[in-house]
Parts: sequence; C-alpha cells; structure tokens
Amino acid sequence: MRVLIVNTSEKTGGAAVAANRLMEALINNGVKAKMLVRDKETDNINVVALPQGIVTRWSFLWERLTIFLRLRFSMRHLFKIDTACCGTDITKMKEFKEADIIHLHWINQGMLSLKGIQKILASGKPVVWTMHDMWPATGICHLTLGCERFKSQCGQCRLLPGGGSSNDLSSKTWRRKNSIFSKHDISFVTCSKWLANEAKESALLAEQHVTNIPNPIDTNIFKPADKKEARTRCGMPQDKRIILFVSQKVTHSNKGMDYLIEACDILAKNNPEAKNNVAVAILGGHAEEITGRIPFEAIPIGYVNDTKQIINIYNSADVFVLPSLSENLPNTIMEAMACGVPCVGFRIGGIPEEIDHRKNGYVAEYRNANDLANGIHWILNEADYKSLSNEAITKVARCYSQRSIALKYIEVYNQALTKKNYRL
Repeated sequence: MRVLIVNTSEKTGGAAVAANRLMEALINNGVKAKMLVRDKETDNINVVALPQGIVTRWSFLWERLTIFLRLRFSMRHLFKIDTACCGTDITKMKEFKEADIIHLHWINQGMLSLKGIQKILASGKPVVWTMHDMWPATGICHLTLGCERFKSQCGQCRLLPGGGSSNDLSSKTWRRKNSIFSKHDISFVTCSKWLANEAKESALLAEQHVTNIPNPIDTNIFKPADKKEARTRCGMPQDKRIILFVSQKVTHSNKGMDYLIEACDILAKNNPEAKNNVAVAILGGHAEEITGRIPFEAIPIGYVNDTKQIINIYNSADVFVLPSLSENLPNTIMEAMACGVPCVGFRIGGIPEEIDHRKNGYVAEYRNANDLANGIHWILNEADYKSLSNEAITKVARCYSQRSIALKYIEVYNQALTKKNYRL
C-alpha cells in the first residue's frame, strides 16, 4: 500500500507535526508512505516538495490579497479565513500517480485550491482527510467559536465586515465545497472525539463518513528523563518548581496566556512564598513579551526546533499548563504527558480526552482562572505527584503509540480502497 500524505508544511504547526509523525508511524508498520508539502524544511527523502514555480510562490500571496480586500483592508481576521481560491494541481505529480491512497491533512494558505481538491477526488483514488480544525466542515473559518451556521449553510459570517450577508464569501465558498463534496466519497478523520462530533453536525459532511483517530507520538523519543540532568542541559533553575507553557506563538490570544498570567497572580497572592520557589518557563515565539507580566521568575525560552532540547524542556517542568480557548487534540499536552509531566488545561475541545481529571492531571472549568490556579496548586502541592506522572505515561502509551494509531489508519485505508473498488 502506497500512501501520499499532503500537508502545507513539513514541520511548522501542530498539523505538520502530527502528519509527520503519522508518516513515520506508517513506515514503521510496513506502509510505503510519503509526504507532499509546500514548505519542505529537512532533507528527509520521504518528504517531497511541490515544484517551486510562479504558481506555487504566488498562491499564498494571492489568496491573502483577495481575503484582505474582502475584509476592507483590515488585518484583524486575515489568517482566520481560508477560501482555497488558488493552489497547486498535484494530480500530475509522479508521487500522486504512484499512490494508492491520497491522505489530506492541513492544506490551506495556497497549498491546494478547491479546484485542485476536486481534481484529486475526480482522479478515482480513495481520499482520506484528517481534520485538524473545522475548515473542511465550514465555509471559510478554521474555528467556529460558538457559531453554528455551518450546521445548515454558512453566511452572515462574523469574521466579515458588518457580519457578512446571506450571500457573502462564507456562503459562496460553502456552496462551492458542497458541490464538490456531495459528488464524492471522502473518509474524514478527526484527531479528537470532540471534533468528530462537531464535524458530524456540518451540513457539508452530512453524507460523509467521519471517524476519530488521535495523533500518534513516538514514545521511544518522548519519554521521562532525570529532571536535574534535563534542567542542567537547558539551563533551568534547580531550586524552583517550574510551570511550563508551550505555543508556536505565545501571544496568540487563542492559547490563553492571559488566563495563565491571571492564575499566576492568584497563586502569588494566595501563596506569597511561591514567589521565591516557582518559575514559569515559556517556550515559543514572542516569549520575551510576556515576562514582565508574570509575578514569578519568568524564563523566556523563545522558539526551539531541536527535538532533543524540547524533550529536555518538558522533562525540566513540574507541571505543563495549556489554557487554550479552542483546541483539537494538542500535541503539546501529549508530549508533556509522555515525559511524565502532569498537565492542566481548560475543559474545551479534545483536552478532556487527553487529561483524565485528577488522575493524570487537572481539567479546569472553561475560562476560569481561579480553577486554573487551583489545578496548578493541586499538582504542585497536594496531589500524589509520582502517581500522576506514571498515569500520564501510561495513558500516552496506551492511547497514542505509533503502532496503535498506524493500525487504525491502515484499517481506514483498507475500507476506503474496498469502498472505491466496490463502486467501480
């Protein structure tokens, strides 16, 4: 079986990390898998880049320009919207022709156009599409954030000036998607049960099969290590309990940094001694912009792309906190848990599927900084820390190992092939 995984980036972003890990998991379990990307970042021979021509270079810029014009020259929602109005036709590529299964992941920002997706579906090859957000099930947005128009038909979009109209960009794109999806069978996969339930509510996917398979992680790489040694390797203080926050861009409002800061203020107020024995490590871009707002010692690590160093950082932490306002199935929580670090997050999206409340971490009430502080305090001062750590490691090994996830996807591939052959 030959599988072609298609994703905009090779390494940057959660979807890229998940797609890359899936490719490795499939290869390690006997599947001939390759990855096709626009942005190739390594010399991995199993990862192929799009032909770098004028179309490839300008697709991203042209789509952003058309959206910018629709937003009346506002940058506010520029990267919350995708229209797939342009992209590269991959059906002529050798890798596409050789593949038995086409496995789409996050293909936005000029990677594939709706026209290109239609060509892929019309080729007759079975298509599996892993959803990393809601875009395949909506008109133009990646995060619905309470909007339910996708359940019937998009329009009057909150992201468009004036709240859009019944025939706005979201409505037109929704109808284009519907005209494509309604004519073809697509095997949709979501990384969390939460996203699967949301996707099944979409009128766009009403006739499609949606299943849930989590992202895989290599537990031979992400694993516990001696905390003191890990801290020495990444320059962390040995005499403090470390709260870790990780995000590609830590100032992104959706990642909830404001709630972590508020929770830290609560902890400092209720436990004055914590100011001397607690530190907050911040891994991600723009980390230095946050340090002055935290009442504890702040350690701005910045952006790191070396996996070994990232694992050292996880193993340096006593608790990992991700107060995101919207999430699918965060790789960062999975990574921290694999290293034996208990996690705290809000009850939103797939986070409660990863964190078992008071068993391997703490699930705080949504947008509740007080409860977030309670969770951090409980893990650091009251819980049986060794038990939490062991339960976290066990959960990852049981639910997210490479082999278990690869076997689930192989089953989906076989079903898609059987269904396609039956229709032929």
